[in-house]
Amino acid sequence: MNAALRETLTPARRPCGSLSVRVMGELCVLRCSGALWLPDHGTLVAGDLHLEKGSAFAARGQMLPPYDSRATLAKLAAEIAELKPDRIVLLGDSFHDSRSIGRMAEDDRNALERLAAGRDWVWLEGNHDREALTQADAEAVSRLPGRVVGEMELGALFLTHEPMPDARPGEVAGHLHPCARVVAHARMVRRPCFVTDGRRLILPAFGAFTGGLNVRDAAIAGLFGEAPMAAALGKDRVHALAWAGLV
Repeated sequence: MNAALRETLTPARRPCGSLSVRVMGELCVLRCSGALWLPDHGTLVAGDLHLEKGSAFAARGQMLPPYDSRATLAKLAAEIAELKPDRIVLLGDSFHDSRSIGRMAEDDRNALERLAAGRDWVWLEGNHDREALTQADAEAVSRLPGRVVGEMELGALFLTHEPMPDARPGEVAGHLHPCARVVAHARMVRRPCFVTDGRRLILPAFGAFTGGLNVRDAAIAGLFGEAPMAAALGKDRVHALAWAGLV
C-alpha cells in the first residue's frame, strides 16, 4: 500500500465506535450497524436490506422466523434516531423478491412510512428488487415512501447497487455482502465488513437475514488494484483489519 493510500485509509476512531475514512476526499463514517454516514451531506446509506426474506423462504417451505423486516427496520430506526439524517439512500436489494412489498405486515409498512416522513428517501434499484419496485403490485408500490433511482451522485461519490470492475472513482456499492475472516484466540471469526481502498467503498449487507461473501473471494478482491482495508463490524465498534491478516 503506497504512502498516499495509507494516509487516506488511516481510520479515525469515533466516540460511538465507528471509523471514519476518506473516499475520494469525502468523509465516510463506517457505522457499527453496517450503515454509512455521510455527515457533509446529511445522508445515511444502507445496502441490501432484503426485506421479507423470511416470508419468501416460508413460501417455499423453508421456515425462518418471519421477523426479519421488523428487526431490520428497527436497526435502521435506531440509526435515524441517533444521526437525524436529511436523506436516506438504500443501495438496492432492499426487498428480497418481486412480491415482498405486498407481503409486508401493516405494522412494518407503517414503520417504514414513519421513518421516511420529512426526509428525502431514495431507493436504488438492485437485482433482487428491480421488479418489486417497478412491476409488482401497483397499489403496494404506490404506498412506498420516497423515490426510485438507478444510481446517484453525491459530491465526489457515485452511489450504485453493484460494484463494477472498471468503477468510476468514488463508487459506493453493496450487492456482494462482504465478510472478513480472521483467526483470533485459536478460532475462526467471521464478521460482515466494509471494504475500501480510498477510491471505492463496498458496504456490508444491512438486513437481518443476509449472508456474506469472504472478501478474499475473487469477486471482491479482484475489484481492488491494491490491497484494501476491511472494516469489520464488532458488537460496539468497527475494527480496521489489514488485508494480510485475513484468511
